[in-house]
Amino acid sequence: MSGTRTEPVVLADGRALRMTIAEPPGVVRGGLVVLHEARGITETVRTLASGLAAEGWLVVAPHIYHGADGSSEVDEALAVDRVSGLSGESVLTDTDIAFGWLAQHGISADRIGVVGFELGGAVAMVVAARRGIGAAVSVAGGGILQPLSNGLPALVDVATELRCPWLGLYGDKIADEVAQLREAASRSATATDVVLFPAADHRFDIHPDGAFEAWQRMLNWFDSHMR
Repeated sequence: MSGTRTEPVVLADGRALRMTIAEPPGVVRGGLVVLHEARGITETVRTLASGLAAEGWLVVAPHIYHGADGSSEVDEALAVDRVSGLSGESVLTDTDIAFGWLAQHGISADRIGVVGFELGGAVAMVVAARRGIGAAVSVAGGGILQPLSNGLPALVDVATELRCPWLGLYGDKIADEVAQLREAASRSATATDVVLFPAADHRFDIHPDGAFEAWQRMLNWFDSHMR
């Protein structure tokens, strides 16, 4: 499996951001932007980036917390504080830098996807509603009916505006909320799908069977829409 590295990235136009990067061992199929969870760039995020790189994707995870620690993993209390400071504008600015970095590496917008877990899953849907890219996947994206912060929209409010194929993967504890999200997404002008996994809570990824199926569904979604 490919490893990761973390470094400040500066684009040709001067925009800059700290990012964690994973490169594939061979031919690059396209680019994926991994959006981190509330605790920042955790080992789970690095493992996800490495696994996707091993599948042939050039992967970049922008550090969307702009603290002195470069958005490395933080504790729960600090995570809550940092999430509250996020806005739709700030996360779009950061993902745009990630898209720009991939573009500088020869990857066109239709071959770029986004995937995020929890906070990152919510951000992935916001990006999918605002940017014309290849595909998006939200894993347990929070803030479905109530925004995660005052600056971020509720996901049901942007679901009808999706501009690229979007896949939502959720645990069934919040099935009622997810049903509303599914209905809203179905009214968008693009392909959408929502899958529920049996679990005690939304963290279905801790259950091996659900985690494996979710991984395969994510890969298949990107394969189908980013050829």
